[in-house]
Amino acid sequence: MTLIITHSDCLAHQPPDDHPESPARLAAVLQALEPMPGLTWEQAPLATREQLLLAHPGGYLDAIEQKQSSIGDQLVAVDPDTWMSEGSMLAAQRAAGAACAGIDAAMQQSSGKVFCAVRPPGHHAEHNTAMGFCLYSTVAIAALYAVDRYNLNRIAIVDFDVHQGNGTEDIIAGHSNIHYFASHQSPLYPYCDQAIVRPENLVYEALPAGCDSAAFREVWGDRLLPQLERFQPQLILISAGFDAHQADPLAQCELQTDDYGWITSQLVSIAERFSQGRLVSSLEGGYNLQALADSAAAHVKALN
Repeated sequence: MTLIITHSDCLAHQPPDDHPESPARLAAVLQALEPMPGLTWEQAPLATREQLLLAHPGGYLDAIEQKQSSIGDQLVAVDPDTWMSEGSMLAAQRAAGAACAGIDAAMQQSSGKVFCAVRPPGHHAEHNTAMGFCLYSTVAIAALYAVDRYNLNRIAIVDFDVHQGNGTEDIIAGHSNIHYFASHQSPLYPYCDQAIVRPENLVYEALPAGCDSAAFREVWGDRLLPQLERFQPQLILISAGFDAHQADPLAQCELQTDDYGWITSQLVSIAERFSQGRLVSSLEGGYNLQALADSAAAHVKALN
């Protein structure tokens, strides 16, 4: 049985009306999941400051809090893509809190598989920088929490969002207990494929524009998943972005809804073999509402 962790506060983050990362995204996902059988539901707690400090310095957290306190009912641009409204910090705290609560549920076996239906996304938020719609690096926080709370030494983060998870990479680069396995379109935002020397714990494959189902499944099936298996993770975390779908307006890949069911099934199989079934997924991108809803449903169905 799969646990869904969410909270209405995640709908209160309100970028400008024409912004692609809108509350309608989460509403569409929840509408798709609510009729599905075999799910349990839980309210996301707020991440504690101690949990956020695992990935972000205190000065950064203070700056976000100060910006939030000055907003009132206005919108403030953190960067050209990333905005804060009256409910933004609370939403981001719920997202990170959901991921940490998911770790607890998986590790304590109240639920082996968890999907965090939350926003804003997190994988572009770097150690000391908000960017790419993201304020806190949700999945990186959860991975570091799993190390800190449960003393795990082989945690895998899997990221199939169409955009490179530069924030996750920035935070966990060189961390021997956490390995990152990812695919992303290149060139595409955040345009940093060549910006870093890749540490050994960051494993990713660049996908060309126009990448279709066959190419995606080859990259994962022949290259990334075998490396994940060799790592023998004790816990798998997923940055579940659905914006490589052919209908998505922010990229140029050609994935189909079934591809998300396929990759999820592969990850569930690996989790069953190596991780006692422990798998925690958190929503990242996906900006065509119908494609997002259908893909998230396929993802959760495969988890379940």
